[in-house]
Amino acid sequence: MKPIIILVGCCILNLTTHAQTRYIIKFKDKGTNPFSIANPSQYLSQRALQRRARYNISIDSLDLPVTPRYIDSVKTAGNVTVLNASKWLNQVTIKTTDPIALAKINSYPFVMSSMAVAARMNEESFPVNKKLDTPTDVPFITNQTIFSSRLMADVFNYGASHGQIHLHQGEFLHNHGFKGEGMELAVLDAGFFHYQTLPTFDSIRLNNQILNTYDFVANEFSVNEDDSHGMNCLSTIAANLPGTFVGTAPKAIFCLYRTEDVASETRIEEHNLAAGYEKADSIGVDICSVSLGYTTFDFPSQNYTYADMNGNTTMSAIASDIAAKKGMLPVIAAGNEGTSAWHYISTPADADSVMAVGAVDTLGNVGNFSSYGPSSNGRIKPNVAATGVRAVVASPSTGLPVLSNGTSFAAPNMAGLTTCLWQAFPEVNNMAILDAMQRASNKFTAPNDRVGYGIPDMKKAFVILLRKSFLQQSNIAGCIANFQLTVKQDNSMNVIIERKLASEVVFSPLKTFAGIGNFTNKNISFTDDLSTTSGGNTNYRIRMDIATDTSFYLDSLSINPSPTCNNKKENKITITPNPVTDIANIAISRTTATQIKIVIVNAGGKRVYATTFEQSASTLIKQINMKNMAAGIYFISVLGDDKKIITERILKR
Repeated sequence: MKPIIILVGCCILNLTTHAQTRYIIKFKDKGTNPFSIANPSQYLSQRALQRRARYNISIDSLDLPVTPRYIDSVKTAGNVTVLNASKWLNQVTIKTTDPIALAKINSYPFVMSSMAVAARMNEESFPVNKKLDTPTDVPFITNQTIFSSRLMADVFNYGASHGQIHLHQGEFLHNHGFKGEGMELAVLDAGFFHYQTLPTFDSIRLNNQILNTYDFVANEFSVNEDDSHGMNCLSTIAANLPGTFVGTAPKAIFCLYRTEDVASETRIEEHNLAAGYEKADSIGVDICSVSLGYTTFDFPSQNYTYADMNGNTTMSAIASDIAAKKGMLPVIAAGNEGTSAWHYISTPADADSVMAVGAVDTLGNVGNFSSYGPSSNGRIKPNVAATGVRAVVASPSTGLPVLSNGTSFAAPNMAGLTTCLWQAFPEVNNMAILDAMQRASNKFTAPNDRVGYGIPDMKKAFVILLRKSFLQQSNIAGCIANFQLTVKQDNSMNVIIERKLASEVVFSPLKTFAGIGNFTNKNISFTDDLSTTSGGNTNYRIRMDIATDTSFYLDSLSINPSPTCNNKKENKITITPNPVTDIANIAISRTTATQIKIVIVNAGGKRVYATTFEQSASTLIKQINMKNMAAGIYFISVLGDDKKIITERILKR
């Protein structure tokens, strides 16, 4: 079956029949395992554990390594070499030509099954001609003057890759500081030919952005000498050649895993993919970019049917969904079967909880080769689309930009932008990121079987998540409207409060809160004295301006003050809320200048707070932070010119 590696200038490999040497051995359980769910630091990094804590993901038996004594028993059964283990699938791959050893392994009580992934005795091999999405190595020629004029306001001069980033307004994220910093992204593919020397990757090498590498095919750490397909995919994310070629998340941390053997097509590659996911999960990777897909194999008895593309049948789909369950977001190429007899998506793009990506050009036109959805059980597939038609990738000979076709390149383009979006909103989980990307796509209200929900707009996705994180509380105390806002904001983002009185027909700006510092949650408090207004419903809108890029409303609300508050000014004190959790608001209205004293005592009579201040003839709100006070009953007294005006019993939760 074919890793979704299809493209201009493909090469055809004539394979010889493999000997029956490789098997998948599946175990029944993880009994007598020396590892414990109670001590996950034995097999998961601190970053992986932090992700589970952040998103409330529990440690379970899937996290436990395969029982070591089971593996040892397989190793010592005879002439057997254990290749890779998958703890999620609870199985190992082995190489052996020893039938006695295989019979012994099958006799073990803890072995569930064995499956040959090379030729069977009476089965002829029909090698699958893998079509690699390999670039033509024709240099990308562009009008540099045009690109320079487009990019003057952008933090990156993208050069040739401007179109595939601008299709999604990806420069919006980069311009506001989200380039992948602090995020970890794994690319699981067929090899990363010469990534150690090509100039495309100078930045990630010099800045130590390559965290981890492993070759699950050859069982070694080096992935530099193998196929160039993974290098092409990596370049769409990690390239940083200013004015020539810049990727979608050039500041991310990368893990490079070879799971695909281009010399054959067997189910052992799906097992390798699972092992790659597990490695990525164990070190805390956030997003996995997978430009591989499987439908048919070298041995027809292993072939899948379209009915198998239901997200719950194939090894690679099951592993991809477990990767999502563990908190990562797999971004997977939909497949290049749009013009073939197969026609539909390949696996693992059919998995329930992954982002499957179809291919379009920089104008949004669908590539005819891009695989059709839906999944065989009717789910929307692909989920979204990105540039995979005339996509810009790195030449394996020079590292400079060349053109290529394939959903193989649409997936990493999308994976990089998704990484930058998640960098801005690490508090939301992978499924919230996927949902935002789909909702921000141009076909969200009318998805189809070519591009799914369509082409995501990163600016819209950013706004969706910003609104999701926004919190607002309001109340009216006499004539004073009180507002408590929590909003993610940085120094390029302003929050503007707009108001429309009952007597007005348009909203007018009331107050602006300029952002300061980095993009984090900011708490905003403000009050509005309605005592001099004409009464009736007062409407508010909360607008956010993000530099000159976009303006939108976070929320709107209506306040209805007491009819008496607009008739005349009066001496009045109101304490809200009751019960109180964090902030007690004391609204004090005075007709003459007064010295105000506020005293809070607990149920035992001990004073826990006191303040004195001068108040002119006006209404003000005094906010008292009770967050750190113990839960219980308190008494708040307000004195004016040393005479007690009010004492109110209040419950602190």
